[in-house]
Amino acid sequence: MSYYLGIDTSNYTTSAAVYDDEKKVIVHRKKLLPVRQGECGLRQSDAVFHHVQQLPQIIDELFSEFHGDITAIGVSAKPRDVEGSYMPCFTVGHGTAKILSSVMKVPLYEFSHQNGHIAAALYSSKKTELIGERFLAFHVSGGTTEAVIVQPDNENIFHVELAAKTLDLNAGQLIDRIGVMLGLGFPCGKELEKLAVKSTAQIKAKATLKDTDCCLSGIENVCRKAFESGMSKEDVSLLCLKYVEKAVSGMCERVIKKYGEMPVIFAGGVMSDKIIKDSLSGKFTAYFAEPEFSADNAGGTAFLTCLKHKL
Repeated sequence: MSYYLGIDTSNYTTSAAVYDDEKKVIVHRKKLLPVRQGECGLRQSDAVFHHVQQLPQIIDELFSEFHGDITAIGVSAKPRDVEGSYMPCFTVGHGTAKILSSVMKVPLYEFSHQNGHIAAALYSSKKTELIGERFLAFHVSGGTTEAVIVQPDNENIFHVELAAKTLDLNAGQLIDRIGVMLGLGFPCGKELEKLAVKSTAQIKAKATLKDTDCCLSGIENVCRKAFESGMSKEDVSLLCLKYVEKAVSGMCERVIKKYGEMPVIFAGGVMSDKIIKDSLSGKFTAYFAEPEFSADNAGGTAFLTCLKHKL
C-alpha cells in the first residue's frame, strides 16, 4: 500500500491530508485561521503565528485516524507556479514538510497552492483523465481570481499559463467585504449564500471586462450604495453574487473565444457557491470541486504527490 501526505498552510486555512493510492480516497483535516469579528482578513505575520500553533494539532488529528507508512510528502510551497511567487504563510508548511521528510526518510515534492486547488477539483469531480489533456481552470478565492490554461507536463504533472485575471479585487475579497458590511462572520461566503437564496429580487448584473480580465472593485461600490439606500441584506447578498457570476462567466466566454473550446474546471472557495455554480453549469462544459475540496485544502497536494512520485 502507498500513502501520500500533503500539507498546505494557506492564508486562511491550516490543512493536511493523506491520499490512499489503493483505495483512491483522501483523508484530510483542516482548520480555519481565527479572524476577529468585523475584520476582513489577517496580516501575514498573524497567519504565520496561527499556522505554527495549528499545524501540529492538525497533523496529530490526521494521524490519530490514519495508520500506515508514508511513501512521499508533498507541500504547497508558494501561491502560484510562477517565478517570484511567495507568501510567508506557506513557509510554515514547507518547513514542517522538510522536517518530516528528513525524519521519515521519504521524498519531498513541492507544488504551488494553485496547482493543489486544480488537482483537488479534478479529483473530487472525478475528472482526473483531464490531467493528460488541455483544459481551462478557474481558481477563484479570497487570494486569487484567475483563469489558467492547463496542459500536460511530463515532469511536473501539468503546466499552467495565465489566460485571465482580476485587475483589482479578488472575488473572495469582495464577498468578504460585503459580508462584513452586512454583519456576517469572516469568511463570509457560506452565510452570504444563505441570505442570497432567500431573496426574490430580479437582479440585472453586468460584468466589467478588459480583454479577458475583469474588474471587481466597482461591485463593492454598487453593493454598498444599495445597502445604504435601504436594500435588504438578502437582496444585497444576491446582488453581490450575481455580479461575481457575471464577471467569471464573461471571463470564461472571452478566454474560450480567444483560445478555443476546452473543458472548464472551477476551483476555489467562491466556486462552491450554489447560485454561481448553477448559473455557470448552464453555460459551459464545466466541472466543479466538491464543497469540501473547493476551499483551501491539502487534498489536492496529497494527490499531486502520488502522481509526481510515480513519475
